[in-house]
Amino acid sequence: MFAIVMTIFCSTSIALLLKYNDTRVGQPLVLLTGNYLIASIISLIFLIEQGKSVFSFDTFMFGVIVAIIFTASFFIFAKAVAVSGTALAQTSSRLSVAVPVLFSMLMFKESPTIMQISGIFLAFITIFLFYVSVHKNSKEDDHGLTKYLYLVLLFIGIGLGDFSMKIFQGMRPMTEKPFFLFIIFTYSFFICITILLIKKIPVLRPTLYLGMFLGVPNVFSSYFILSALTLYPAVVVYPFINIGIIVLTSVLAYLIWKEKLGFWGILSLSTGVLAIILLSR
Repeated sequence: MFAIVMTIFCSTSIALLLKYNDTRVGQPLVLLTGNYLIASIISLIFLIEQGKSVFSFDTFMFGVIVAIIFTASFFIFAKAVAVSGTALAQTSSRLSVAVPVLFSMLMFKESPTIMQISGIFLAFITIFLFYVSVHKNSKEDDHGLTKYLYLVLLFIGIGLGDFSMKIFQGMRPMTEKPFFLFIIFTYSFFICITILLIKKIPVLRPTLYLGMFLGVPNVFSSYFILSALTLYPAVVVYPFINIGIIVLTSVLAYLIWKEKLGFWGILSLSTGVLAIILLSR
């Protein structure tokens, strides 16, 4: 349970830092570059601390693919925030829990208990209610179908990124976890810095520093979710983590930015707490 709680804590920190960057109108690409720079350094320290080198070409290639998915998902997220708003984009990223849960049941034959099935069902209800809440509070715009296209792409991208962790846990030796994380974050950094240089985007130091700070919870969220997947079924881990992030982020956003939840928001938090209780049984 410690690994799940730490994943929720780290992921919530990421969500709050992204929200803070949005309120300061920071540069998303610079933020991401700083994030992956620090994440790659921390993952390199993990690799060195391991004591012995455990590498494989298969894990290297898989790490590169996951890095591409991660960075592409972030750019889609940034675009979704621009056309749909932060709340709807965050909700779509949380709805993506359906992808790893479904694929884990199909590919890895995971079967949750009756209590956990009830918790998973409530988790999806919670995310739907949260979607209703933020949609009612969002302003109408002229983006039309474009808004929903980016939300769908975000749903798929985040879902595949999450499921990639389950694929690694199920098919690759866990002794290669530090190497796997190092490849993901280092290759992601090279992608971002290349785009930054090609587009000649000016670097604002406050955004870069915030991104570097963001890299700490980012690498640890990946580290802890891999640990959680070795201890619990993915069909339990993913809903538990996503609901935990929604509940904790909503509460902290209310305390920090005074974001009002409304009736639907409070209802979604209530079902979310109940879902967490059932999923932990």
